Amino acid sequence: MSLYQTLQKTLEEWKEISHLDFCLLTTDEKIYLTTASRRLPSSKKIQEFLKNDSVVSLANTSSHLYKILLSDTLNYILVVWGEGPSAHTIGELAVCQIATLLEASREKTDKNVFMQNLLLENYAPMDIFNRAKKLHISTSCRRAVFIIETKQAHGEDVITMVKNIFSARTKDFITTLNDQNVVLVRELQSTDSQKTLRDTARMLVDMLNMEAMTKAWVSYSNPVDELVSLPSAYKEAMTALEVGKIFYSDKNTFGYSQLGIGRLIYQLPVSVCEMFIDEIFKKETLDSLDEESLITIKTFFENNLNLSETSRKLYVHRNTLVYRFEKLEKKFGLDIRTFEDALTFKLAMLVCNYIKYKK
Repeated sequence: MSLYQTLQKTLEEWKEISHLDFCLLTTDEKIYLTTASRRLPSSKKIQEFLKNDSVVSLANTSSHLYKILLSDTLNYILVVWGEGPSAHTIGELAVCQIATLLEASREKTDKNVFMQNLLLENYAPMDIFNRAKKLHISTSCRRAVFIIETKQAHGEDVITMVKNIFSARTKDFITTLNDQNVVLVRELQSTDSQKTLRDTARMLVDMLNMEAMTKAWVSYSNPVDELVSLPSAYKEAMTALEVGKIFYSDKNTFGYSQLGIGRLIYQLPVSVCEMFIDEIFKKETLDSLDEESLITIKTFFENNLNLSETSRKLYVHRNTLVYRFEKLEKKFGLDIRTFEDALTFKLAMLVCNYIKYKK
């Protein structure tokens, strides 16, 4: 529920209880929300009230005016229509509740802004500790960063969905840093393992697939124990997302500690990768392979170079499979039925994907 909806609901409840009407004005005298269409005090009266710094409330003939202050700064003006001491008391109680709601909303917003700037490394280390203390955020706590990306721009529905999933976890942070990704900074227990992180990522993917009807990818960092380490964790999660989508396109969850050889290739210069491909394939390219050959190679690798199991999965005769591999050997000079050539070919496929991505 938005702040506007919360305030509107609060004033409606106050009206139901007290049988009085309420109106919240902005500092430039515009109606922010109201429970009735009633005549407001004159602009002159309101300006006189605002100019008098020593007065926080003012009784009029048929209404009461109140200043709603946060940290000595005027945020809103509350108008309560009613007469007598009971109306004034009810107005003061309403002011207290509205101020509390505004303070809670501001603290929540401030925490969100703090986390965004922290992840983007916009604070000095000492500044992080001071701001965290002011916002009551623990500086020594085990956390991990998750990045959620959807096929479409995330929009408010995805953010709301992620917030609903973790609504009971008040110490988690859910924010955005761009139009594509939602960032979840999750507080961890001492017993949470890599399996816990992986299960959380899979749960997020499944929920978004079912509820938002969109394809999603989720990456996650290694756990960190200090608040100042969260920017590094964010970089790990971003790297995991990028490397995962390049080298492991058949998956949708990527852990930084489980990127395997993809992370190694990711750090190589493109020129070195191109040199490697030229040495392996010479004048040939992977793009020259038809879909059937690519599926055959992929299935063969998935079944640990087992010919019998591969032929069973593809519903083809073993001899047909042998013929395809011999044809492949003539084309590239690599017999992927042997471990060394299979390893070379697999590396070449990963490197080709990386070169395409970079270009």
